[in-house]
Amino acid sequence: MTFGIDIQNLTVRYPGVTAVDDLTLKLEGGKIYGLLGRNGSGKTTLLSLIAAFRRVTDGSILVDGRVPFENEELTQDICLVRESGDTVVEGESVKGVLRRGRRFRPRWDDDLAQRLIDLFQVPVNRGVTKLSRGQRSALGIAVGLASRAPLTMLDESYLGLDAPSRYAFYDVLLEDYMEHPRTIILSTHLIEEVARLFEQVVIIDRGRLVAHDDTETLRMRGAAVVGPAAAVDDFTTGMTVLGEQRLGGTKSVTVYGEIPADARTVATDWGLELSPVALQDLFVHLTKGDPA
Repeated sequence: MTFGIDIQNLTVRYPGVTAVDDLTLKLEGGKIYGLLGRNGSGKTTLLSLIAAFRRVTDGSILVDGRVPFENEELTQDICLVRESGDTVVEGESVKGVLRRGRRFRPRWDDDLAQRLIDLFQVPVNRGVTKLSRGQRSALGIAVGLASRAPLTMLDESYLGLDAPSRYAFYDVLLEDYMEHPRTIILSTHLIEEVARLFEQVVIIDRGRLVAHDDTETLRMRGAAVVGPAAAVDDFTTGMTVLGEQRLGGTKSVTVYGEIPADARTVATDWGLELSPVALQDLFVHLTKGDPA
């Protein structure tokens, strides 16, 4: 089972700032989405509204065609794990967190939860407040994936993990998603590290939708041009340059903008190599204004 999301004209204002600004977005079920945005862009507010942590007052959100707020039947199938770990009850043990997941998540998988607890070496008898940051992140991941919720959202919840643990998490997530398809939204700043998981990318900036497309289609909006320095400079003249590197006589320039077929033919004739732009470079370009 997978849940789609339909957001129409969503606006959220706090004193002195608009966190979400007339956002309209439709996400199909059964995909892994990357939700990207700078600090203060509105990502956490958006995910909190989708998860029914607060009421929508301006605009609308439908999950699986239903309003999630105060809808117990629906929200038990929506799981949001935040980096802050604020869903943990004060004084609760790891074992208690897993027991609560088993009780309130109808699709809970004990075997997967235990596998993740073992993988990340989380002590089950320890109080959550006694865990290291990495262990708390691992616990959140275990709860998020083991819930098998048709809509699972992870908001920077794996930042506390070291690099080997993060890569182990990515592998488990992809493996479990393939066996048990659902809608997964990953909000992250580790863009290139996680990009291989994304089927589609949503970029928001200052509460507004900047881009929403298939990952590869989005990356094709620009290109990395590599080859002899003089030829690269000539080829990229007049283009929007996002960055450049040089090693001896070879140069790599990342540009933004569509490169037509005839220009690609010229690049081949000049001995240049074109490849899709790195997602992080594209993100930086699209959100380069000052954050709210």
